[in-house]
Amino acid sequence: MKSNRRLRNRELTIQTILDTARAIMREEGVAALSMQELARRMDMRAPSLYNYFSGKMEIYDTLFRLGFTLSDEHRREVLKEAKDIHDEIRLSIEAYMSFALEHPELYQLCFERPVPGFIPSKASLELSFGLLHQAYEQVDVLREVLETDLSSQQLADTVIAITHGLTALHLANEPDLPIGQGRFGSLIPVVVSILETAWPLKGDSK
Repeated sequence: MKSNRRLRNRELTIQTILDTARAIMREEGVAALSMQELARRMDMRAPSLYNYFSGKMEIYDTLFRLGFTLSDEHRREVLKEAKDIHDEIRLSIEAYMSFALEHPELYQLCFERPVPGFIPSKASLELSFGLLHQAYEQVDVLREVLETDLSSQQLADTVIAITHGLTALHLANEPDLPIGQGRFGSLIPVVVSILETAWPLKGDSK
C-alpha cells in the first residue's frame, strides 16, 4: 500500500510539474521555461526537480509527445462529423486551428521550432512521423475518388502547408478570435472552395 501511495504521489507530482511548465510556456513563451522558475512555482528546490526529470529538455520531450497525442485525438474526434472528403478537409483545418488556440504552447512546441537546441527523442520522433505516415495512408484511400495528378503525399502536404499557414497567421495576428473570424480564421471556407475546384470528385469534373 505504501508503495502504491508513493507511486501515486510521484505521478501526481510529475503531472503538476508538466502543468506548471505549460503555464510558464503560455505566459512567457515556449523557450522561456527554466528549472529555476519551475521550482519556484512548485514551491520546491530546483535540484528536487531532477528526481522526476533529467532536465528541461526531457520536460520538453514529454510535452512534445503529449502535444502530438492530444492533437491526433482531437483531430480524430472532429473528423467523425465529416460528410464527404471536402468536408473532411475543412474539419481537418478547423481541428488543427482549434487545437492551436486551445493549447498554444503545445502547438508551438510540436509544429514550430521555438526552443533552440531542443531535439525530440527517438521515441518522440517515431510518434510524430508515425502519425504523419498514417495521414499519408488515409490520403491514399481518399485520392482514389479525386481528380488529381498529385501523389498522396503531395495532396497531404498541400493541405498541411495551407492549414499551418492559416493557423500561424491567425495566432500571430488575432489569437483571441475564434475559428471563422478574423483575416485568416475566416478564410477556411474560401480555401476549401478553392480545393474543391482544384480537386473535384471523380465524375464531377467538367
